Amino acid sequence: MASVGPAKPATPPWLRKKSIHALRALHAAQEAQGGGLKRVLGFWSLVAIGIGCTIGAGIFVWPGFVAASFSGPAVIVSFVIAAIACGIAALCYAELAVLIPASGSAYSYTYATLGEFAAWMIGWMLLLEYGLSNSAVAAGWGNYLAPLLKAVGFVIPPQFMYATGEAIPGTTLTGIVNVPAAIAVAIPTILLLFGIRESARFNNGMVLAKIAVLVMFVAFCVPAIKPEHFTPFAPFGWTGIMTGAAFLFFLFIGFDAVSTVAEECVDPQRDLPRAIMVGLGLVTALYVSVAAVLVGVVPLGNLKDLKEPLAYALSAAGHPVAASVLAVVAVIGILAIILIAAIGQTRILYVMARDGLMPRFMAQVSPRTGTPVASTILLGLITGLIAATVPLGILAELVSIGTLAAFSAVSIAVVVLRRTEPEIVRTFRTPLAPWLPIAGVVCNLYLMSTLPPAVWSRFAVWLAIGVTIYLAWGMRSAGKVFDPTTEATPPEEPPLVH
Repeated sequence: MASVGPAKPATPPWLRKKSIHALRALHAAQEAQGGGLKRVLGFWSLVAIGIGCTIGAGIFVWPGFVAASFSGPAVIVSFVIAAIACGIAALCYAELAVLIPASGSAYSYTYATLGEFAAWMIGWMLLLEYGLSNSAVAAGWGNYLAPLLKAVGFVIPPQFMYATGEAIPGTTLTGIVNVPAAIAVAIPTILLLFGIRESARFNNGMVLAKIAVLVMFVAFCVPAIKPEHFTPFAPFGWTGIMTGAAFLFFLFIGFDAVSTVAEECVDPQRDLPRAIMVGLGLVTALYVSVAAVLVGVVPLGNLKDLKEPLAYALSAAGHPVAASVLAVVAVIGILAIILIAAIGQTRILYVMARDGLMPRFMAQVSPRTGTPVASTILLGLITGLIAATVPLGILAELVSIGTLAAFSAVSIAVVVLRRTEPEIVRTFRTPLAPWLPIAGVVCNLYLMSTLPPAVWSRFAVWLAIGVTIYLAWGMRSAGKVFDPTTEATPPEEPPLVH
């Protein structure tokens, strides 16, 4: 009679993992059955998604604020540091996007490497990142819309331009509700319901327009640069430069949106890595150029309270017509960035619901448009409500810390998979691994440490809510749909050689 060895101990629920091989097989089977998301996105659409989700309201507003508050003219260095940290994360994203061509971005990568609870927390942070970044972008939309409407004789009452209870500068009034912010979320949400192909076409056009207007800004303002505006170069020291870099992460979160649509790529193995790196490179070049020109044209003391610093700089340089064109493109371009960020957010929620970590109805896909309708509508309502009622400053400060945490998880996932799954063929490999991903984690943690204590307090509250939901509901719900055959198991130890 054959002896029976000891039973393999059951994996604790919070450590359940999904193997890469099983995830690939699952998505292949779904595709063969005609279910799931539609593969319609090519290389240039992916590049446009990354750029479209990155170049938005932030670049039209935040360089002036960061320069005046933290970095001074050294905001240029802050941009470079933020870009380097993002570049390391981008290389890690590219490797994992090829290995695990599934929607869900860092959430899916973490599920395959660090386990269910870590994946839940990363997904929870990604929902915060995308949701609040969209709310923050929408909250600032009215700053560009109001002057255009005023030019044609329509004035929005100030109480309906600010969040609930927010003090209105120059008055004793407080905001009732930010109506333009709610509209800015509603329009992309409705467009997204028609399908990702149509959404991508709109975004492609807006990407070209935003790139063109930023190139125009640089070209028109370069002759007006005054060298004395760069002195002193770093009035707040190295600490100010690094704090500025941490805040500017808000402007770089778009490139990871490319990995959230992996299941909708025509050729993810070839196109995802290239699209991530090309998009990030183009965005970084534009950001550094715009920041350098802005601080060279506008004195530092004038930047902090400007709602439209780029338009102001164009006017100061003697190009008022170009300033109006920039404002128009900003108004429409902000809708595009909300649209693309909404695509990333809804895809993450869709995958989490498919895994049982969110209510299952959120994983339902429309057979006609191939989009997760319920997730799109629900997130549109929540994002619009937050944008209309919560002040912009509180929204924006939380985005960077969630992004940095997600980037760190992706870098760790690369290191873990190199060790646990070394035999898998990688068509793209992060260079200098594991040292470069580890350096990325260290850089991200350092940038997080420079953020104000209030940001950490709010972030801790969000994490506590996430832990409570997982323990009270998510763990049991995920267990009901978890397929044990997809569970990743460590490779057997090699036999000893005597």
